[in-house]
Amino acid sequence: MVSAVSFVPPFFTAVAGYAAGGTTGSNLVATVDKFLFTTDARSTLATGLSSARRLATGFASAENGYAAGGTTGSRVTTVDKFLFTTDARSTLATGLSAASGQAAGFASAENGYVAGGYTGSNVTTVDKFLFTTDARSTLATGLSAGRREPAGFASAENGYAAGGYESSFVTTVDKFLFTTDARSTLATGLSGTRRDVAGFASAENGYAAGGYTGSNFVATVDKFLFTTDARSTLATGLSAARNSVAGFASAENGYAAGGYESSFVTTVDKFLFTTDARSTLATGLSAARSSLAGFAG
Repeated sequence: MVSAVSFVPPFFTAVAGYAAGGTTGSNLVATVDKFLFTTDARSTLATGLSSARRLATGFASAENGYAAGGTTGSRVTTVDKFLFTTDARSTLATGLSAASGQAAGFASAENGYVAGGYTGSNVTTVDKFLFTTDARSTLATGLSAGRREPAGFASAENGYAAGGYESSFVTTVDKFLFTTDARSTLATGLSGTRRDVAGFASAENGYAAGGYTGSNFVATVDKFLFTTDARSTLATGLSAARNSVAGFASAENGYAAGGYESSFVTTVDKFLFTTDARSTLATGLSAARSSLAGFAG
């Protein structure tokens, strides 16, 4: 997923956010940066992804973070898993159902989801990973259309895949009910057509930040109220128009990390959920990069 997905589900309290992999423009990287939420201090894991890659998508359980798919030069099915207590990395025996990247990632308390993406063509596929065993299944009903580069976020009850690219840029927001995996599509989508969007969520709201309209990068941050799915747009967006950002969140704040403006950046923007006020971390990513995966735990 170009703009990964990611968020902290509202059913557990995360202590750190992670930004995994990506591209510096000249090189793909395996780097995983970690931000401690109490201080926003950044460290870099001794063990990164199992291979240098970009366009992966992120999701998380209470115990583990996952970086799924992407490209190393060719697309992969690889799903790497990071144990939050030690940051040790393992790789799932069963990866994605097809080699792909540019998907949306989101999670319930029990399962992680990888929605849509690009396998050589845009796909509607939604893969589901059961956290207790990491077993993978594929939903009978996927996205409403084959689509790549959407944003992923979730409430306790539902997962969302927002925006992206089909045969054109779209505002579509698909919604999956976790109890049945039934899909619906919101009557109100994004405020404008765009792809390469970052997703994160609080307990009450989901956010879709930044992206690319086909002619311009945008700083726009759309906000969806989970109780009604009503959309508003923040008065203050990202600190600069950019795409291919990683999203993750604590219980108090959402983060949009890295990406591409007129060049690759280390910038990490932070949104306080109580007011939606934006600040920018004094210390950003360890290197300027885009197309990275985000998760928190």
